[in-house]
Amino acid sequence: KDTMVKHIVLYTFKEGVNKEEAVQIVADALEPLVGKIEGLNWLEICQAYQGGMDYALDSEFESREALAAYATHPLHEEAKAKFFHLLDKRYCADYEY
Repeated sequence: KDTMVKHIVLYTFKEGVNKEEAVQIVADALEPLVGKIEGLNWLEICQAYQGGMDYALDSEFESREALAAYATHPLHEEAKAKFFHLLDKRYCADYEY
């Protein structure tokens, strides 16, 4: 397979959330999923310093199918439960390269 999928998500947190702590919570929940969910090659969470968003998720998948499987994977659902209540806005872009 030559084609990979990039999954990029930009988020803002709800009012009153400690952004640095929240970014660490998200990173601690999602980054360990690499190696545990098939087709997820790489995932990084970073706090954003400009652009109106609080943090960025940058990840790489083997295929569109792998990304779709990740979205509903029980480990991903369990990880999201740790921080989804902190989130306000979410913008996502997926592309092949």
